[in-house]
Amino acid sequence: MIAIIDYGMGNVGSIKNMLKHINIEALITDDPKTILSASHLILPGVGSYDAGVNNLKAKKLDLVIKEFALELNKPVLGICLGMQLLGNKSEEGKLKGLGLIDFENIKFSKELNLKIPNMGWNYIKVMDKDDPLTKEILDDDRFYFVHSYYAVCKNKENILMTADYGLNYTASVRKNKIYGVQFHPEKSHYFGMKILRNFALEV
Repeated sequence: MIAIIDYGMGNVGSIKNMLKHINIEALITDDPKTILSASHLILPGVGSYDAGVNNLKAKKLDLVIKEFALELNKPVLGICLGMQLLGNKSEEGKLKGLGLIDFENIKFSKELNLKIPNMGWNYIKVMDKDDPLTKEILDDDRFYFVHSYYAVCKNKENILMTADYGLNYTASVRKNKIYGVQFHPEKSHYFGMKILRNFALEV
């Protein structure tokens, strides 16, 4: 059973529907006991960084996520803002993130002369093809992105996938069983199904 955290900041219904489409059981919840009893956890996210931090803390879900990942050593997947919240901080806000992976989020520079946010389909490059999340994921697979900020990892081993938008940036992070994807697998059709299936069955 996958627990999709409901903290008012993500496309929880879309994620659950995509998982149902590939026959993966999931529930949407903000109940700590239910979350901790799940086999996997998904932290979605759409919106501003500080609002995400505050919403998690309001229900003490930040502590639940850390217990799930660090003490119980169960798999976690952050999506979009959910991925950014796994890091230390963001230029978008002033509050500290969950600090589960050592990275910071910075904004795409206006000097790139590109539209911000980065919105649309983009190809990814897999940095570790042996990782369970990237099973059968190819470098010409496309995913749907909507973001103005991107992760900068201090340890290159935490970079699982990259993409290009004016510069080469981190599209997916990982540390042990903690994962984050900047793109939206629930909006990425067949390619997104592969990511969610791998997370549920391989990680």
